[in-house]
Amino acid sequence: MIWLAAAPATVVPPESTQQAIGYPSLFLLVLIGALVPVVPTGALVSSAAVVAFHHTAPFTMALVFATASLAAFLGDMTLYWLGRRGMTSRNGSRWLEAIRSRAPQDRLEQSQAKLADHNVAVLVLSRLVPAGRIPVMLACLMARWPVRRFARGNAPACLAWAATYQLIGVLGGSLFNEPWQGVLAAVALTVILSVVPSVWRRVRGSARKTRT
Repeated sequence: MIWLAAAPATVVPPESTQQAIGYPSLFLLVLIGALVPVVPTGALVSSAAVVAFHHTAPFTMALVFATASLAAFLGDMTLYWLGRRGMTSRNGSRWLEAIRSRAPQDRLEQSQAKLADHNVAVLVLSRLVPAGRIPVMLACLMARWPVRRFARGNAPACLAWAATYQLIGVLGGSLFNEPWQGVLAAVALTVILSVVPSVWRRVRGSARKTRT
């Protein structure tokens, strides 16, 4: 959907063609992004929302929301199920090791403490915090949460995540007349939101080291 929005107006295909290609692409990319963090899924959802904002077809925004939240949920559940299999396996699994490698020890300890105090609420918030999803997921795995319990917390988390990034896209789309301008604004905003927390943590960590 992103590349369709950025195409020149003279070659943009009909909305029905864009939707037939765009929704399956959005679903697949968000699903892959939930399993392997190489796809900027938040930026994808925001960009799709920009394009949907400029469409005249009914229920376009609702379809983007449903597609993104369902793909995120299925991706998370697949990764958690694979992690659970690794926890019960004698030799573990590469998926479990991949989850562990993406969860620094300090973030994991924080997630475990918050999970013990606030339970499912932490799982819901983890998807809204940059780099917060994997440490909380690993904390749930180490706490031996059943798949059904994780699913009950993950469902509202994915809905809140999709709604948040869709709202970012709508805000970007409402500021510009051309969809591609809104896409660029939405992508820039999501990148800033994802980078600022990690930069702040590094600055705070450097300040602590300097004081000690």
